[in-house]
Amino acid sequence: MAIVQMDKFMIVSHRGEAARLLESLQQAGICQILNADAAEISKQMKDLERGGGKPKDIEEVLGRLARGIGFLKPYSKSAGGLSAILAPRAVVDKQTYEQVTTDEAILKVAEECSQTQSAIEKLKSEIDNRNVRLEELKPWEGLDVVIEELGQLKQARCWVGFVPSQRFEQLEQDLTQAGAVIQSIGETGTRNTCVIVAIKDVEEQAGKLLRSVEFEQAKFSGITGTVIEAMSEIRGKLEKAEGELAGHRAEAQSLAKYFLKLEILYDHYSNLLNREQTEKSAPATQQTVILEGWVRRRDFSRLEKIVGLFSASSLHKIKPAKEEEIPVEIENANAIKPFEVITRLYGMPKHFNIDPTMFFAPFFTVFFALCLADAGYGILMVLIAGWMIKKMQGDKKLLWMLVICGVSTTVFGAMTGGWFGDVIQQFVPSLKMFREKLMVFDPLENPIPFLLLSIGMGYFQINIGIIIAFVHNLKRRDFIAAACDQLTWLVMLNSLVLFGCGKFGLINSHIGGIFGKIAILPAVGILLFSQRQGSMGARLGMGFYNVFSTIFFLGDVLSYLRLMALGMVGAGLAMAVNVIAKLALKVPYGIGIVLMILILVGGHLFNLAMSALGAFVHTLRLQFVEFFPKFIVGGGRAFEPLTKQYKHIYIAGDEKTILKD
Repeated sequence: MAIVQMDKFMIVSHRGEAARLLESLQQAGICQILNADAAEISKQMKDLERGGGKPKDIEEVLGRLARGIGFLKPYSKSAGGLSAILAPRAVVDKQTYEQVTTDEAILKVAEECSQTQSAIEKLKSEIDNRNVRLEELKPWEGLDVVIEELGQLKQARCWVGFVPSQRFEQLEQDLTQAGAVIQSIGETGTRNTCVIVAIKDVEEQAGKLLRSVEFEQAKFSGITGTVIEAMSEIRGKLEKAEGELAGHRAEAQSLAKYFLKLEILYDHYSNLLNREQTEKSAPATQQTVILEGWVRRRDFSRLEKIVGLFSASSLHKIKPAKEEEIPVEIENANAIKPFEVITRLYGMPKHFNIDPTMFFAPFFTVFFALCLADAGYGILMVLIAGWMIKKMQGDKKLLWMLVICGVSTTVFGAMTGGWFGDVIQQFVPSLKMFREKLMVFDPLENPIPFLLLSIGMGYFQINIGIIIAFVHNLKRRDFIAAACDQLTWLVMLNSLVLFGCGKFGLINSHIGGIFGKIAILPAVGILLFSQRQGSMGARLGMGFYNVFSTIFFLGDVLSYLRLMALGMVGAGLAMAVNVIAKLALKVPYGIGIVLMILILVGGHLFNLAMSALGAFVHTLRLQFVEFFPKFIVGGGRAFEPLTKQYKHIYIAGDEKTILKD
């Protein structure tokens, strides 16, 4: 349809009722409120202040709720798998929502979650540390001496530690010769656990020998008594900590029944925070809050009714500033609306420009079908997307677009005889007559029609893009731009095409020659007037470049050959899957049938996924690179009304519920 018309407004509200007014505006979800930095009133009246500071109390509550939700999620019985991906938000009714948001006791649950989580984390850390300590002491279970006595020798020095096993024997000999004693306690991995004792006279020499074999001192800090006694004490403390941990986990399990209520409360406070931030970031005086913003023109009367309910608030329609950027909202008929996904992916057009959705939607549908070019895949895509529409929450525009593209793929696939590749010829020859009746041409036997169709569609779309810009400039009464930037190209490009047709004998050569001469006039116009700013030399230089860029249009048209290439590749891969499946059927003892089914199902699902992805990406590229630049000025700012958004829940029956990613 078009870009929605916007009106700018200003609401002056007494501070005492500004919060309630914003709540009503948020509930309606029809207007975008500007902060003090963006509002024009702030630029005109420098002495205005902001509505207030940050709502830290609400942010703190949200933080506690978020931590509580994250803590309880592993203990909750929330759905998993595919259903969690398609419908991640819990569905609640309005009555439940109201009950939870007015129950102050739920906030105490968040505090309990925080305490339980801290206790669990502390115990888990303690258990991990004690397990590590047990692992460290385990090699020394055979050391049957009191640990603290090892450091109390008066006439000797004692070392307890690890020696590499391959160097133990040599070390034992060297220490014996030096007058020291080494005793192996056991082995752990590639090392020996040892006790070395040397009298004071040979302590220094023994130390050098130990360093030469990369001796590693054992760690007994905090250990009293024997190693066995210490390990027994640690195991006792470990058992106690594990018992306490189990108790706290049981507490968490009992708190999990409040999981949904915490999610409801989180979304409630998120919306409250959004509202508070809007109020506190708006320009204000000591007694009033000034709400400046945008509303759809058709919703202005509704905005008047909402503001009229508040006695200390007034609404005024104001004119936008001269260079002010107007937010953009697009609106299309139901059949076209799913394709708005592509427009928003590209970026909103400027407010004075054109909504491209209705223009590219038919092309996107046809191009996708040309890339996929298989009726079986089209039917399968419709079924999968239709099932996901029933199961999925939130915005389903992309899925509906895939349904439309699936239908067009089915039609074009039937016209080219593609039914899961050549599955009819390979496995169901009785349906050959049905296939041939629907088939217009077979691209694998005669690819020329497919090639001409791809190029023809590309040339047609590029001309449509130029015509759209031409008509738009005429409507804006920018006749110079319409004549110099679009009409000249339309005449020259089509004249050159007809001239070429005359050269190749497709039309009368005399008529082709006439069009060749006609092309000179718009070429001169492009040379002289396509660049209308700067010095004469710069204008002529840019004009010459623009004339030369005619060759780029040829590149744009040839880019559409990817439609044929993708269609042929997908069909070839589908045929390969069928051939492999038919070969697998020859495996005896019934195994061949199972293999054939697995290959057919797996192979065609894989080919569908890859071909559909390729069709989407390359069709998208043709719109963004070849079509949109002909008439769109991008970089528009999307209209973002103040509305209620939900991350965790979906309110049943509330059409205004916006799901936040």
